[in-house]
Amino acid sequence: MTTSSQFSPDHPIPNGQRVFGGRDLFSLWFSLGIGLMVLQVGAMLAPGLGLSGAILAIALGTGVGVLLLGAAGVIGSDTGLSAMGTLKLSLGAQGARLPALLNVLQLIGWGAFEIIVMRDAASLLGARAFGEASVWNSPVLWTLCFGALATVLAVSGPLAFVRKILRAWGIWLLLGACAWLTWNLFAKADLATLWQRGGDGSMSLAVGFDIVIAMPLSWLPLIADYSRFARDGRQVFGSTVVGYFIGNTWLMSLGVAYTLAFAAQGEVNALLLALAGAGMGIPLLLILLDESEKAFADIHSAAVSAGVLVRVKVEHLAMAIGVLCTLIALLAPLAQYENFLLLIGSVFAPLFGVVLMDHYWVRRRSVPAHVGALHWPALLAWAAGVAAYHIIAAQAPDLGATLPALVLAGVLYGVLNLSRGRGTVRA
Repeated sequence: MTTSSQFSPDHPIPNGQRVFGGRDLFSLWFSLGIGLMVLQVGAMLAPGLGLSGAILAIALGTGVGVLLLGAAGVIGSDTGLSAMGTLKLSLGAQGARLPALLNVLQLIGWGAFEIIVMRDAASLLGARAFGEASVWNSPVLWTLCFGALATVLAVSGPLAFVRKILRAWGIWLLLGACAWLTWNLFAKADLATLWQRGGDGSMSLAVGFDIVIAMPLSWLPLIADYSRFARDGRQVFGSTVVGYFIGNTWLMSLGVAYTLAFAAQGEVNALLLALAGAGMGIPLLLILLDESEKAFADIHSAAVSAGVLVRVKVEHLAMAIGVLCTLIALLAPLAQYENFLLLIGSVFAPLFGVVLMDHYWVRRRSVPAHVGALHWPALLAWAAGVAAYHIIAAQAPDLGATLPALVLAGVLYGVLNLSRGRGTVRA
C-alpha cells in the first residue's frame, strides 16, 4: 500500500490519490486549531488585554489568518504539489531553496516546542495523580514518549492519520473536551465581571493581533502538504477556514478566560494547573493527546521540505527530524515563545503575500510548463516585505507589522509583474 510519506515533494499527487474531502479537511484543521499551545497563547494575551480585548484580538487575528490560510491551501489542491514545491512556481527552482531551509529550521523548532508543552502538561497531570516522587512525573520519560509518538505518526504520513484516527473518532473526543471546559467555565466563573474588567495595558490590541495571526500563518508553509491530497479547491478553502477558525477561537478564548478566572497570579504553569483541576484533568488529557498531531505535522512537513533540498526518502527524513526534535526538547526550555511567533510572521507572511499574488493574479491559478532557476521580482518583493515587517515592528509597534508586510510584499510583486503581463509563463 502506498503511503502519503512516499510521494515526492517535487511531483504532483496523482488524481487517484487525492482522497481528502470536506470532512477530512474540517477534522484536520479543527484539530490543528486547538491544543495546549493555543491555550497558552490565550494565557499570554489575558493580562494585557483582558477578556473582551483578548477575544477581539483572537477573532480578528484568526479571521484574517484563516482566509489567507485557506487561500494558500487551494494552491496545493490546484497544483498537487507540496508547500515547498509550490514555492518553486513563484520563486524559481533555486529561489525556493532558501525558504525550504528556513521552513525546516522553524518546523524543527515548532516540533520541539510541541513536545515540551506536552511533556510539561503530562508531568503535571502525573504529579497530581500519583505524587511528585512518581515516575509519571518524569520530564525525561514524557519527552521520550511524546517524541516517539510524534515521530511514528510523521513517518506514517497524513492519509492514515486523518482518515483512520482523526476523522473516525478523534474529533469527537476533542469536541467533548472543549464543550466540557466551556460548560465548566460558565458554571463556575463570573464572566460578566471579567468582561467588564480591562487589561493592564501591557499589550496593545495590534500586538495581540500580531501574536494571534501568527498561529494560522505558521501553517502557511505546511498547508499544501495536506491540501494536495484534495481535488476540490472550494472544499479545501471552506473546510480549512471554518475548521481552524472554530477550533482556534474557541480554545484560545478558553485560555484567556481560564487564566483570568482560575489561574493563580505568579504561579508557574498557572493555566495548566487550573485546567488540571477541571473534570479530574480528563479534558486537559484529551487536548494533550491532540497536541501530538501538531508535533506530527511539524515533523512530517519538515521532512517534506527537507526533501526539496536533499534526495532522501521523506519517511527517512521524518525519522531523523523526529529524533532531533526530541533531543532539542530534552535540552531546551520553553522560553521567548512570543518572539518566536513574531519571527515566523516576519519571514513567512511576506513570502506568502508574494505567493498568493503570483498564483491568483499573475498566473491566474495556472501552472507553468517550465520553471526557471530564480525569479528575481518575487525574491525582491519578499525581501522588501521582511524589511518592512521589522521596520514597522521597531518604529510603530502599536500598528502591527504582519498584515502590512504581507500586503506590501504582494502588492510590490504585482507591480513588478505589470510590465511582464498577467498569466506570463516564466522560462
